[in-house]
Amino acid sequence: MLQDLGANCRGSDAVESLFTETLRRSGISVEPDHAESDLPDDCDLVIASAAIQPNHPQLLAAQSRGLEMLSYAEALGRLQQERIGISIAGTHGKSTTAAMLCHILISCGFDPGFIIGATCPQLGGGSRVGASTGQSLSAHSAKAQPELLVCEACEFNRSFHHHRPILALINNIEEDHLDIYGSLENVIEAFAQFAQLLPDAERGGHLLIAHDGAHRREVTAGLCCAISTFGFNPAADYQITADPVTSQVTISHNGKEVGRWTNSMPGEHNALNSAAAAITASLLGADWKMISDALNAFQGLDRRLQRVGERSLNGGSVAVFDDYGHHPTEIDATLRALRASEQPNRLICVFQPHQHSRTRFLMEEFAQSFSSADIVIVPHIYFVRDSEIEKTKVSSRDLVDRLRQGGVTAMHLYPFDAIVEQLEVICQDGDLLVIMGAGPVWQVARDFLVSDKSP
Repeated sequence: MLQDLGANCRGSDAVESLFTETLRRSGISVEPDHAESDLPDDCDLVIASAAIQPNHPQLLAAQSRGLEMLSYAEALGRLQQERIGISIAGTHGKSTTAAMLCHILISCGFDPGFIIGATCPQLGGGSRVGASTGQSLSAHSAKAQPELLVCEACEFNRSFHHHRPILALINNIEEDHLDIYGSLENVIEAFAQFAQLLPDAERGGHLLIAHDGAHRREVTAGLCCAISTFGFNPAADYQITADPVTSQVTISHNGKEVGRWTNSMPGEHNALNSAAAAITASLLGADWKMISDALNAFQGLDRRLQRVGERSLNGGSVAVFDDYGHHPTEIDATLRALRASEQPNRLICVFQPHQHSRTRFLMEEFAQSFSSADIVIVPHIYFVRDSEIEKTKVSSRDLVDRLRQGGVTAMHLYPFDAIVEQLEVICQDGDLLVIMGAGPVWQVARDFLVSDKSP
């Protein structure tokens, strides 16, 4: 986005990936992440993601040279200040909701800028600058038309406190990132502080928040912006109904149906995600008929309940799905949605836990979240930000033991090759295999499908 706005960008990363390849194809130099010397002499500004530690050589070099340094979230907040900022927040569903919203806006004739934490083929990727829309929030109608900028608002390390939205969505609030927050109460307080960033209603500030599941009363207390609620509850401002088999979603406002569509992504959680995107688009001026048509045509995004293929095996076929879910609530919702919509003979799940701290803090919730699965295979925990001490406090075997105690058939296997070999032995005709986690576990789905030797 910065390059498209005229900045000369280069960067570094610890590992080679599809993302570093894509950046290079876009003309942005990406170097191995190891040396102070990688910081160019003519550098004006350094932006670091949340995964970068303060003692990183390039940050220390920038500090010694007196360069301006911003976090990723601070840079995003600066971009939002020049536009109509739309921030999509919540423990779950940010990428899906943001992608749905942007697809709707584009289909309705808007030209939003956006940055989304997942790849959506219909959007051409996960980010773009956008241009003047010719439409805007009513509070800005008398001014030159500013651009819309849709951004995910991540609560990790209170990053979303650097956003500067005019319109914000809070989908849900649950226990997560407890290594940062320590308690659910502190998570709720952080979301309340995020909501307080919105301007008052006279200046166009508007919060859309789930009627249930987002601690609405605590978050909205004392706010001066406009507030709307949505959900399955009849008391919500926007009432949602969803058919778990057909994935048809209906939305009513003030007792009148305003929209109806069929989701390509099953599950009640995705019904709520799509409804939140639809309402947000409506608040930005989109027509409800066009909103419904756009959602009927939405094809999903990578690693969000994504059907990636089918494998011929043992005289039958196995459907293979890939999903980013790594929180107990996400896992439970995804498995229930697949069970209801696909109705497989057996549901086999390969789940890679993400972060030792999350696994330890939410162990009991994880143990309950796989009730819809017939078999669960757990590789090593994906180690990212945690300390080496945290790494010693919990392992994948601990999760497998708890699953077995709850009556779930579970096993710990590693490396990924061993998991693929085991899947080739146990999978049968009519099984559904879902690969879940925020780490590199997606490789299991790819390798399982590539191993198909059928003609």
